[in-house]
Amino acid sequence: MATNVVVRAFVAAAVLGATLPVLASGGGDLPFSFKPDTGNMASLQRGARNYMNYCAGCHSLKYLRYNRLGKDLEIPEASLRQHLMFTSDKVGDHILSSMPRGSQDPTVPSDSEKWFGRAPPDLSLTARERGPDWIYSYLLSFYIDASRATGVNNLVLPGVSMPHVLGDLQGWQKHVVEAPTEGDHGGGHHKPKLEIVIKGALTPAEYKDFVADLTNFMVYAAEPGRNQRIALGVPVLAFTVLFGLFAWLLKREYWKDVH
Repeated sequence: MATNVVVRAFVAAAVLGATLPVLASGGGDLPFSFKPDTGNMASLQRGARNYMNYCAGCHSLKYLRYNRLGKDLEIPEASLRQHLMFTSDKVGDHILSSMPRGSQDPTVPSDSEKWFGRAPPDLSLTARERGPDWIYSYLLSFYIDASRATGVNNLVLPGVSMPHVLGDLQGWQKHVVEAPTEGDHGGGHHKPKLEIVIKGALTPAEYKDFVADLTNFMVYAAEPGRNQRIALGVPVLAFTVLFGLFAWLLKREYWKDVH
């Protein structure tokens, strides 16, 4: 009986381990993929800079505090205050956006809802909910759409309310639909393609690096204890295997006369 329990536990862990990456990726057919590296401190620091300068004006990280950010990313408090803290002067505060909320009455639309059609969401857990592939693809997939109020649309999130705030960096893309090539077995679907029509301040490679750092930071922000969890995982699994071995040996010792 004890052996069966141990075996079942290992099988369940293996199945869960195989399933979690699929869930974390957000599923679906995304145009780009991204593998986060939250151990890359330089990337996280650049990502924090990118987020605070381009995203924090509208989007909060309400579950993360400035002092935790500074500690984890090895940013001195003086630099934190000067370069990353634009909405508060207290390092113990949560990271909240500077977006005006209008009336305190929840039945009255906020200013941001009036401007964009909906309030910009908090992004604390977006990397856990959507997955890093989704964030990376989303930020690379804006294209010009004159039918939209913001002038842009997005391949990953059609009908997007957010303006392309990184358009001056990436440039402006148009959506090109390519006809399926001969021998294409994709069911006759047209393949979407994006082409730069107005160059931005960064080259395509530089912009991808910019988005990679930003995505990496958002993966960290969604789980600040990620690196510690991963580091702790190896000894925990080793202990589990060792404990399972001793449990099996103990079971065999107890049951040897019964069999």
